Amino acid sequence: MSKFYDPMLYLSASGNANTMGCTVTLDEPIDGDILAETAELLRERFPYLYIRAKKTENDIIPIPNPLPITVRNTWNPIVFNTEASNYHLMAIKYEGNRLAVEILHCITDGAGFLPYIKSLLFIYLSKKYHLTLDSTGFRLPGQAIPETESGNPFAHFDIDAAEAPLYQKKPIEDFYRINPGTKGKNHIFYLRLPEGEVMRYCRENDGSPNALLAVILARAIRKTDPESEKTINMTIAVNHKAMLGNRDNYRQFANVAEIDFPKDRENENIERMCTVTRGKLMLQAQPENSLWHLKSLKARRQKLDMMPLQMKFDVLGKASGTARWTAAVSYTDNRSFGVLDPYIKEVYFLAEPTVIDAVIEVACVNHGFYLAFIQNFPDNYLFKAFLDKLTEAAIPYQLICDEEFRLCDITWE
Repeated sequence: MSKFYDPMLYLSASGNANTMGCTVTLDEPIDGDILAETAELLRERFPYLYIRAKKTENDIIPIPNPLPITVRNTWNPIVFNTEASNYHLMAIKYEGNRLAVEILHCITDGAGFLPYIKSLLFIYLSKKYHLTLDSTGFRLPGQAIPETESGNPFAHFDIDAAEAPLYQKKPIEDFYRINPGTKGKNHIFYLRLPEGEVMRYCRENDGSPNALLAVILARAIRKTDPESEKTINMTIAVNHKAMLGNRDNYRQFANVAEIDFPKDRENENIERMCTVTRGKLMLQAQPENSLWHLKSLKARRQKLDMMPLQMKFDVLGKASGTARWTAAVSYTDNRSFGVLDPYIKEVYFLAEPTVIDAVIEVACVNHGFYLAFIQNFPDNYLFKAFLDKLTEAAIPYQLICDEEFRLCDITWE
């Protein structure tokens, strides 16, 4: 029987793949041969990502996949667990001078995936430019894989003894929906904000980048529909592994803090809203909250383990079709790629919006915050409002480009 911390692959399903990824733009066109060679070299160091799925009566479990990771010269998506992906649950693509690695989100999260991206770039750039770089901080072939990375990320905690935290945010049932019932093609906008300006604003207003962006996005949403009386229910990603002292493990243990923006507080100035939002975030992002979340997750996993696989798909399918929040902000906490910074132009983290109407994924490199503004509808009215609110806050921005947003799908057939 699987452990509660093992990946739950059945959380992904056809049409709702729950895929994530990372896009990196370099200075020169990608060499596909070197990229493919690099991907195979990393198999030794990251074996837990080089997997395929095996279906049992009541589970889908990861097993080693000896076939090569697909590296394709196209931006078009493919379907995981098919011949097109060599039955892998991860794939790499490139086009021009940018590359992307995509993977099922139920395997890992942004913090767990970042070391792989860094190692991929380290070896690729070293080979392409014949560089000898300082390897400190990179996970490379030949290194031992520590238990903290591949084992139980919470081995030192008695999760069963966790007690309910003093503060738990009550869910908002009738929250504001951005574009209810009119979903179209997912779309993505790529933005760059100068790190210095964002951090100055945060210091002056006792904020943080994720809190600031949540405020600006909430204000943009309110601007698009000023007559609505409904509360805007935002979320900010929380990394439970980091909260409990483990930043090494690859497994997916991110969740969210919920931040509400009621109609009757819409006229508060942005500085006040930023401070209050960070306070609400800190109130929920506490070790005791993380332990309680894990205890609840463990109990849920035990119930699911008793169900046949099809029943799991049915139960989770209904949940995946229900919107949970208005919008979300997720910041993979990384300020630099170290010795690789001079060779990288842009980095974006990616995630399907799934149960949310709009998502901002944030990465930081080369003194810039790179925002992937992802939405599950094609119109740009909300994005325009977001840019207007950035201007009101005197935060400069650079719109890099925008495009239809398509990550890889999954099938279990």
